[in-house]
Amino acid sequence: MNMLGLDQVKAQLARQVAHWSIAASELSDLSRLASNVGWRSLERYLGVAIEKSLRESVVHLNREANALEAELAAADTPARVQKLHSELIAFRGRFLAVEKQLDFYGDAVNSRTDERLGTYLRACDTLAFRAMDTVLRPLGRRPPPVLTYFEPGLGASILKADLPLWDSRTRSPVAAIKIVRHNLYRPTSTLHECGHQLAALLDWNDELAKLLLKRLARHGESLAEQWSSWASESAADCFAFAHTGYAAVAALCDVLSGHSDWVFQHVPGDPHPVGYLRILLGCAMCVRFFGSGAWDDLARAWVRMYPTGNARGEMVDIVRRSTDLLPEIVELMFFEPMRAFGGQCLADAINPAHVKPEALKQLEGSAGAALFVSDYWISKECLRLVALSGLRATAPGQMRAVLRQQEQWMLRLGTIVAAA
Repeated sequence: MNMLGLDQVKAQLARQVAHWSIAASELSDLSRLASNVGWRSLERYLGVAIEKSLRESVVHLNREANALEAELAAADTPARVQKLHSELIAFRGRFLAVEKQLDFYGDAVNSRTDERLGTYLRACDTLAFRAMDTVLRPLGRRPPPVLTYFEPGLGASILKADLPLWDSRTRSPVAAIKIVRHNLYRPTSTLHECGHQLAALLDWNDELAKLLLKRLARHGESLAEQWSSWASESAADCFAFAHTGYAAVAALCDVLSGHSDWVFQHVPGDPHPVGYLRILLGCAMCVRFFGSGAWDDLARAWVRMYPTGNARGEMVDIVRRSTDLLPEIVELMFFEPMRAFGGQCLADAINPAHVKPEALKQLEGSAGAALFVSDYWISKECLRLVALSGLRATAPGQMRAVLRQQEQWMLRLGTIVAAA
């Protein structure tokens, strides 16, 4: 590259450096990310945590832009111009990564632009935080901030707190949990996602996976390995069940129902148990802790709707053998002491007996008409109110009225939290 050619290349690179430097500086105005209504819907500590993280990533990006401009000024040889070109390409990738982070959190906050929905999601934040706090507080730990946000789709998901973000240097400042439209008023899936966050904090998944592998080995290596690989999703299902009982099982059934190919679908490496077994495992949890009830009818209907003959390949044997082992698997998941829970078992850390139908009816009888309208009861028993509402919604013809009532008391919860 002669000097004339060098000048031509450097001129092109100078324009590109200016372009990306200006673009990086434009990211500094975080007020453009989301509406004021959306930001105001967040509890202050939550908004501060998100803004601090995003601002740090933008500041770092702009420092890199300044370094790039310095490299441009010093690029007076072919080698240094080539180095500048390489660094410019890398910077563009980092810009797009930071932009994706800002868009993700901006979209999440903007899902609260409607004040009513923002208030409801604030209640979901509270439910998620308290569910984790039940386990973490006795261990001397505090849950991370939770940001629930709304998106269409079929299933919930979580971006766990402290996970590396798209720029590979910033970590997620909050547990960001997606709530889907069809389950907006049946928030048990939010607690399932909290189970994932809790497992990450306590290293529960690995401990449970090793336990299942060891204790189920007598039933065959392939079956033990399969259930071990399903430990993370099974743990999250257990967490949601422990807090909301049959409500979690019924809501999950409505998500997993579909054609037989869907219900028996198995993708190698997928941590989700086969849907057929996942629902029956939930019903087995109900039997273990609650005795007989509506879940027995659900299990019988599920088996009739999806005969095991519709399973395919290696799953045929796994499904058939696992069905008889579900009570044993429930015992392992709930009653084995775990380092994750300070030597307690899951059933000690979160006692599902608190959400058995009889206990929920006793709560209803104790509080009377105040249960769904009193600030005291709503704040104190919000998790069990999710369990009670979900249980009542399974009664024939009751779902619409129950979910309307749930919306009202959760809006009240969101208002209470905002005023605190």
